[in-house]
Amino acid sequence: MISKEHIIKRFISYVTIDTESDPTSNTTPSTAKQWDLANKLAEELKTIGMQDVSIDENAYIMATLPSNVSHAVPTIGFISHFDTSPDFTGANVNPQIIEDYNGKDIVLNEAEDIILSPDYFEDLLQYKGQTLITTDGTTLLGADDKAGITEIVSAMEYLIHHPEIKHGTIKVGFTPDEEIGRGAHKFDVEKFGADWAYTMDGSQIGELEYENFNAASAVVKVKGKIVHPGYAKGKMVNSMYIAQEFINSLPRLETPEHTDGYQGFFHLYAIKGDVEETVLEYIIRDHDFGHFEARKAVMDKLTNELNEQYGREVIRVEIKDQYYNMREKIEPVMHIVSIAEEAMKQLHIEPIIKPIRGGTDGSQLSYKGLPCPNIFAGGHNFHGRYEYVPVESMVKATEVICKIAELTALEKY
Repeated sequence: MISKEHIIKRFISYVTIDTESDPTSNTTPSTAKQWDLANKLAEELKTIGMQDVSIDENAYIMATLPSNVSHAVPTIGFISHFDTSPDFTGANVNPQIIEDYNGKDIVLNEAEDIILSPDYFEDLLQYKGQTLITTDGTTLLGADDKAGITEIVSAMEYLIHHPEIKHGTIKVGFTPDEEIGRGAHKFDVEKFGADWAYTMDGSQIGELEYENFNAASAVVKVKGKIVHPGYAKGKMVNSMYIAQEFINSLPRLETPEHTDGYQGFFHLYAIKGDVEETVLEYIIRDHDFGHFEARKAVMDKLTNELNEQYGREVIRVEIKDQYYNMREKIEPVMHIVSIAEEAMKQLHIEPIIKPIRGGTDGSQLSYKGLPCPNIFAGGHNFHGRYEYVPVESMVKATEVICKIAELTALEKY
């Protein structure tokens, strides 16, 4: 059996190292402090007995567990990222361990009256009686995705110590900067050498995902004219008012707070403006590629209409695709999802197959030639002070990795 205590010790050793990434940086990794955990992980992989451990100039880590069967078996991989989100501080993480959770409010920080409550976070109740690891209310936890790393390292260690579990060649990969959308940018798929892989980067126990958003960013720049307000009649053009027209012309209910499931959205996440210039920053998301293209066309059409209305170019939009729905690349090899589903069922885990309302390294990797569905890592409430992870979920995720390796080694695959 995989030890809870061993999982807890390993996880805490990772989350107490600050690895926050920085979207304003042009380096890889985007922050020097990511090297602290990257170097630790490379050494730990060597210590547990992994082969061909490497860490490149951009902090991408790869390692191999050789096959222990004589027949031909597909080479599979498991991938996680070691950076944490810049949305909330990851410095001085002080994890709290809640044994035998009683289903009631958890006081994260008494001095600041920060409470993790099942009245607001209903998912807590499904973990009654389990061991939870939480924050102290002042930082994020880092289960996204240090839970995934914990599970992968622990699974490899378990397989090494239990050679009676038969498996083919297994590749392990750890990446920087996933939280700022760059985790797969410099991932060397050819060097990795797997036929397919799984990212251990989902949330609650049972999640199994092979669909994600098509994604684009949009920067809308609105030009005005500043004139002394006392003499502005017929001369001043207030860019903020034009920006407001643009905002109000997009579908009001097609925003993140009004959508779920397969519904896409326009998300205005930043505004900076004055009379002379206003800049709007959007993200565009949709699972359906046709709808995705239509959303971009709506923005272009609205821009043209406003320019015609004002008789000159008062507004300009720059749209850039970010990533695409990996479903297109997974569907031709759906057996890789079936193997993960079967692994969960054999471990008495109910698979939750649903679309990701976001992105994943697996999307970019799938388009780079490495089909890569996503499996639960166990955490909840990522990127903030209310983040937590049930230890039992991490144990189960570790077991899923081992079971996938075992099933893939069966001759029928």
